Amino acid sequence: MWSVAVFHALVVMNLLFVTGAWCLARPSVPAAAVLVAVSVLWLFANGPIEGGILYSFSVEHGLTESDVLSVIGFVLAAVSVWRVRRSPWYR
Repeated sequence: MWSVAVFHALVVMNLLFVTGAWCLARPSVPAAAVLVAVSVLWLFANGPIEGGILYSFSVEHGLTESDVLSVIGFVLAAVSVWRVRRSPWYR
C-alpha cells in the first residue's frame, strides 16, 4: 500500500527531473535557481524512497542513492549558469 509520503517524494522527484530538463533545454539563471531549490527540497523529501547507503558518515547519517540526484541537480544548475554566462547575449 502506498503512503502519502511516497507520493509526495515521487512528485518532488518528477519536479526535479522536469527542472533539470528545463535547465538543459533553455539554460537561464532563474531555471538554475529553481533547480537548486528543488534539489534542496529533494534532500528532505526523499526519505521513503532513499535506496541503499553509499557512504556512512555515522550510524544514523549517510549518503544514499537518491541523494545523488540532488548532487546531479546542483551540477546541472552550475552548468546552466556557466552556459548563460559564456553566451554572447549575456554581455
